[in-house]
Amino acid sequence: MSAGQPPARRGRPGYDQETVLRRAVELFNRQGYDATSIGDLARELGLSKSAIYHHVDSKEQLLSAALDEALDALTSAVDAALDRSSGATADARLQQVVQRSVRILVEHRPAVTLLLRVHGNSEVEVAALRRRRRLDERLAGLVAEAAAEGAVRSDVAPELISRLLFGLVNSLVEWYRPEGPVDVDTLARSIAVLAFDGLRVPPSG
Repeated sequence: MSAGQPPARRGRPGYDQETVLRRAVELFNRQGYDATSIGDLARELGLSKSAIYHHVDSKEQLLSAALDEALDALTSAVDAALDRSSGATADARLQQVVQRSVRILVEHRPAVTLLLRVHGNSEVEVAALRRRRRLDERLAGLVAEAAAEGAVRSDVAPELISRLLFGLVNSLVEWYRPEGPVDVDTLARSIAVLAFDGLRVPPSG
């Protein structure tokens, strides 16, 4: 269980903790976390405020649980990419983490959208931003490995490439619709092709 995950409690008829969390994230994304109160969530669910507190202790606990959902999934993807035991090249692992990040964004879109909108206005948000920066740094290390292999350009700073790759993936929250004509696997492959063709070392001569 993640640190921010709501503790196990007895659910009320019609709602469980997961439903409360999902509806809270939808509301945070729709009208902004700071502008949303527990009273707003209670009205959204058709419950009293006391009924909401039966499920969670605070609005911050819901935020923490949602941000942990997104960050735990992304951290798992980066962890796998940094694991050299498979024998795959850094370049291959870099492409894999980009494609896996696309799938994570689609699978956890509400939580990732919320993560991308935090500004560090609370301890929970500051901690989430710190984790995001650490992911950027770790991915930059993998980019540096791929550059050392001669697979990607070395004339662009790895830190910049890392941020650009994550930025490309993160932009999907603004326009991608899973029910549209492009499935997630096609999307992941297409982004990897577009990103890495531009990162290839240009031929000599």
